[in-house]
Amino acid sequence: MSKLQLSIAMGDYDRTRGLLDGSVQIDGVDPVCMTLSPEEIFFRAFRNAEFDISELSFSSYLVKASKGVSPYVAIPVFLSRAFRHTSIYVRTDRIRKPEDLKGCRIGVPEYQLTANVWARSILQDDYGVRPEDVTWVRGGIDEPGRPEKIKLALPPEVRMESAPEGDTISAMLDRGDIDAFIAPRPPGGAAANNPDVGWLFADPTATAKDYYKRTGIFPIMHVVGIRNELAAQHPWLPGAVLKAFEQAKSAALARLGDTSATKVTLPFVEEQLKAARESMGQDYWSYGVANNRPTLEAFVRHHHSQGLSARRMSVDEIFHAGSYESFKI
Repeated sequence: MSKLQLSIAMGDYDRTRGLLDGSVQIDGVDPVCMTLSPEEIFFRAFRNAEFDISELSFSSYLVKASKGVSPYVAIPVFLSRAFRHTSIYVRTDRIRKPEDLKGCRIGVPEYQLTANVWARSILQDDYGVRPEDVTWVRGGIDEPGRPEKIKLALPPEVRMESAPEGDTISAMLDRGDIDAFIAPRPPGGAAANNPDVGWLFADPTATAKDYYKRTGIFPIMHVVGIRNELAAQHPWLPGAVLKAFEQAKSAALARLGDTSATKVTLPFVEEQLKAARESMGQDYWSYGVANNRPTLEAFVRHHHSQGLSARRMSVDEIFHAGSYESFKI
């Protein structure tokens, strides 16, 4: 019996390398792997469902799933996680602390981006800055005319403007036309070298460590989705995909822990790995629902309260049913 030939779109990460080089196999699948940027993957996945298995924006997936129109069903593989304190840039000549953002204009490439959901949750929960307390200005980071990939119906109290035609939010931040900027990528162009543009948090790492210590939340950015018809036709497939991604991540962590020669072009990797495990546990980048329930519950709560989910989904309906349990020996 021949294997299923399936297209897989994902980023080129250490935790996907085993799937890309073939050292990790998905049971019953002959994969055609494509490594693309998140922006391209998400645009093509949610506009035309071009891939059989795809890395997905967690926020975009919930927008669609809450309406019952997602072309994919997710499994709890979290290819991207990040503390988004580093995603908030401000005009440091006028913004000194998070509370100063009330009444300001904040640029975003798309309102519904997962990174922006998490950043707004931080501002609201820890500093009392609600989404309706600011004016949101949507535009491309480095290229004008970036569209919101998914049509949104935001609450009337959320004020949204479009950047002027031909303009970008990086340029607007550089000129001071907006007071802040929230995005998964840093501002580009002249804003990247503007001495009056910088992180909102002077030491975002220390702030994020305190956030994790208080909440236990390690923010999830991306999940993995399987086209609905494939998951229905082959009920074994979601479990096989989850298993393979777990194996690829385990192999990546084993390589990272091999200190005979660092696998990352960065100093202090051994020290950072030790610190992460001491503060967050051995499996600090865990997949699956059980170990991530507080993070998942926080996200679905904020996603709905920010007007992005048509209804507040429960964690137990977000992922394919086969994702919630597996065999044990």
